[in-house]
Formats: sequence, structure tokens, C-alpha cells
Amino acid sequence: MKRKWLNNYGGKKCLDNQEVDLISAFLFHAGGNQDPKVLLANAGKAFIGSITLGMGFTFDDDNPDATPIAEIQRLITENPKNAERIFPYIGGEEVNSSPTHAHRRYVINFGEMSEAEARQYPDLMNIVEEKVKPARLAQNREIRARYWWRFGETTPALFQAISQLNLVLVCSLHSQYLSFAFLPANSVFSHALAVFANDQNSFFCVLQSRIHEIWTRFLGSSMKDDLRYTPSDCFQTFPFPEDWENNPILEQAGKTYYEYRAELMVKNNQGLTDTYNRFHDPDEYDSDILKLRELHTAMDKAVLDAYGWGDISTECTFLLDYEEDEEEDNPKGRNKKKPWRYRWTEATHDEILAKLLDLNQTRYEAEILGGKVAEGKKKGNTKKAGKTRKQTTDNIPTITGFTEP
Repeated sequence: MKRKWLNNYGGKKCLDNQEVDLISAFLFHAGGNQDPKVLLANAGKAFIGSITLGMGFTFDDDNPDATPIAEIQRLITENPKNAERIFPYIGGEEVNSSPTHAHRRYVINFGEMSEAEARQYPDLMNIVEEKVKPARLAQNREIRARYWWRFGETTPALFQAISQLNLVLVCSLHSQYLSFAFLPANSVFSHALAVFANDQNSFFCVLQSRIHEIWTRFLGSSMKDDLRYTPSDCFQTFPFPEDWENNPILEQAGKTYYEYRAELMVKNNQGLTDTYNRFHDPDEYDSDILKLRELHTAMDKAVLDAYGWGDISTECTFLLDYEEDEEEDNPKGRNKKKPWRYRWTEATHDEILAKLLDLNQTRYEAEILGGKVAEGKKKGNTKKAGKTRKQTTDNIPTITGFTEP
């Protein structure tokens, strides 16, 4: 991260044409000067999904390298044991485009099984041997060729962390908007998703808030017009409010927002991307979207109060993320959707970011004084199973003998 190096300076300091007492290394009038540190408190909670490295593992009617979904029915009918190693498979497209985040694919997953153990499922091994093994044997990485029946990158820590949960929270690693959704834990998540081992509404409330979005946009990178969410940078460094797990106001605010948003998406048959396109459109005045904006503001207020920053205004306005040059002789340029976002002012943005940077440094120093740092922590999760959230199964193929999560 690039930072402005500031020597001790006793003269007049000005920032944005205003005299200030301090200019931090990040060019704020308050806050710390150090790059954000990974925090022990966030260890073992965020993961990236599985890299299958072979679409031959999947059942998908839209991919010629996969097996048709109808074949699952035959496999389970002939040998019900096959259902033990077939799982719903979900990626960023389903999370962002489906109104219910419904999966449309399945995947064979042998986990960390030995070849002998995997061959106890001969029908499934035959599929993987035919569709995955040839390409794996040509891999430069010897371990991927040796364990061709396993995913290219397995995630045992993820599966262990979520093993006692009914639901997990996910977000797409690359998306236009930062948006989170709950999904059944008994699924295989693609490497296009960040997966969080938590099913609390208060957790969703904090991460979906503009406070976390400010942190993410500051520390994350971008790909074209999309935000790139990296758990190691955006989550593991993020200083949560104190005792957020037991805050009933956060819990209720997150629950109210999530349930209303879910109902709205089903009502309009629109996924997260289309819904937030309308949310951030300055010409959108539909009463349902206006209410969603109000609930988002209420959620932000609950999070700010949890930090003890209740004096900060939550008023939003429509601002461009960046200015674009439009050439008069380029009709495509004139018609291109502008990067509007319904967000806080730059002054509020900078104030909150400065506070978060300072809080990260304070928390990190406290962990050092306590004799622990995140890098030396053995990751794990001891959270007990959470409450079951009702999940819709719209548009999910019905397969006799297969139990959906």
C-alpha cells in the first residue's frame, strides 16, 4: 500500500483547503499511520471456496464438459450411496443473479479421501476418471496429477469450520456491488466466492453496512468496474464493533434488512446485481427501493452506534465513483451507464475510514500485548450451530433420493 511519508512538521497544515492539526500517512485529518494489520479476532472465519480444477466433477446442463443433471437421478436410483458424494455447487453467478441464490449445478466431491476410499463409489469415480483424470495427468504440478480424483485446491479448513452450521454467509470475490447472502452450509462453494463461517444476522449487518464497504473499497482492488473482495485484506484486518455477537440491535437490523431484501428480490424476480442497480440509480423512486434504502440507513446507524460513533451522520446522496470523459462523436460513450452510487459524502467516508484505521492499530497492539498475533494463530472455529433460516428451493432440479441442504 502506498503511503505518504510525513516528517515531523511544525508549520501550518492544510487538507482540502482547511487547516487541520494532523495529516495522517493516508492523508486524513485523524487516524493511524500504519498499514492495517491482520487481526487475531478474525482468524478462521473467512475462506475462499474450492478450486475444482476440472468441470468434469460437475453436473451441469449448460457445460459440455460436465455430466447432464438428469444423470444424477440414474446414479442414485442404481446406488443410493452415490448421493453421499454429490453436493449442490454454487458460484458467484448464482449468488448475484438468482432471486433466491438457487444453485443450478451439482458436483462430485471426494474431499480428502484416498483413491481406495473414493473407489468405494465406482460410478462416480468412473465419471471423474473419464472427464478429469486425462487433463490432470498433464498438469505441471505433480500433486494435482497424483490426486486427480480430488479438487485442485481442497479446503479442509473451510469444511471443518462450517461443519456445525446450517448456513454460511457468502459474497462474490468479483462483483459490481458488495453484497452478502446466506446459503446452506451443506454445499460446495466455488473459488469465485468468499465464505464466512457464521450464520448470525448481526454478522451480516456489520459486513453489509457501508462501514465495511468503505474498508473494503479502500483495501480491496478493482477489476474493470467491479470490486475485488480479498478476505485476507478486506476481512481479516477489519475491526468489528465490540461484542457484536451479542448485540440485539445489530441482530434485528440485519434480520429486518435481509428478509425485506429477500422478499423484494423474489417479488421482482431480480437478483442482487439488478436490485442494487436500482438501489444506486438516482432516477429510481419505486417505493420498494426507497424502503430498502431506508432499511440500509437504519442498518448503518445500528453499526455506527455499536462502534460508539452515533454522532456521525448517516445521510446519503448520489455521487459518481469516478468521472468519465464522454466524446460527443461516440454514442456508446454517451449512453454508457454512469457509475452512480447512493453513498455517504467524502467527508463522512474519510472520517469513518480514519477511525477504522486507528481502531485496527489499537486492536493489533492489544493482541501483541496479550502475547498473541494473528499470524501465529492456529485457525479454527468453535462456534455452535446456529438457527435454521428458511431457504427457498425455487428453480432447483428435483432429484429423487437426493436430499437438498
